Amino acid sequence: MEDKKLLTLGHSPDPDDAFMFYALNSEGAIDTKGYKFEQILHDIQTLNEMAIDEKLDITAISLAAYPTIADKYAVLSSGASMGYKYGPVVVAKEEMSISKLKNKLIAVPGTLTSAYLELRLILGKDLNIKVIPFDKIFEAVESGEVDAGLIIHEGQLTYSKRNLKKIIDLGEWWFDRTQLPLPLGVNSIHRKFKEDMHSISEILKDSILYSLKYRKEAVAYALNFARGMDMSLADKFVGMYVNDLTVDMGESGLKACKLLLNEAYDKGLIDSNPEIDLV
Repeated sequence: MEDKKLLTLGHSPDPDDAFMFYALNSEGAIDTKGYKFEQILHDIQTLNEMAIDEKLDITAISLAAYPTIADKYAVLSSGASMGYKYGPVVVAKEEMSISKLKNKLIAVPGTLTSAYLELRLILGKDLNIKVIPFDKIFEAVESGEVDAGLIIHEGQLTYSKRNLKKIIDLGEWWFDRTQLPLPLGVNSIHRKFKEDMHSISEILKDSILYSLKYRKEAVAYALNFARGMDMSLADKFVGMYVNDLTVDMGESGLKACKLLLNEAYDKGLIDSNPEIDLV
């Protein structure tokens, strides 16, 4: 019997990504068609940088990073993180207007993240920012190191426990303008796989469907990757970002992705706006 072909799979160490790939960590859960997946966990900014350097076969990336790597990677129709009327939030110790926020020092989780691109769509191109790892932004806001923080991942649900105020929800802002889900992360695959892309894509889609079918077990597994969350909160967070659009982003998801990149390009926030090849 030939050895299974090993593929590197990059994703964030958070509950929704862990939930999606639960089946790949459960022997025999799904047919992996002779492939074996080595899961590599990093924050999304690091994964974006690794994709630029072509260090991963398959990886979650920020949609904002796609134009930079479009010649090397294609986007998978499954595995996208999209917020329907919700998304990353900007928080601060005290309430303030959007116009006041423009002149504040804001902690962001990375300059290649979709959340940062979307914040610049709202506030303008030239912001006063400090790049801080996503899981350290709360502390930076609380200590006064920064005036406000752009919160991604499960912090979107836990900020109120820390007596921080929501200044704006990027997903609410986007939906009010477009009636579309807010694109954040997408799964991408290296173009070198050519004829294997579709079969690999099907495996990853099957993994998501398996987790949705065996939700309780998959959430329990995902809880290992949750910071400051109990089972019910982890389940709520997973439900926000693993849904029908994750199984297949479909027309509305693709439309949202194209619109976001079009607007960013028109405002000079990204240098190129390549066609999105969906696998």
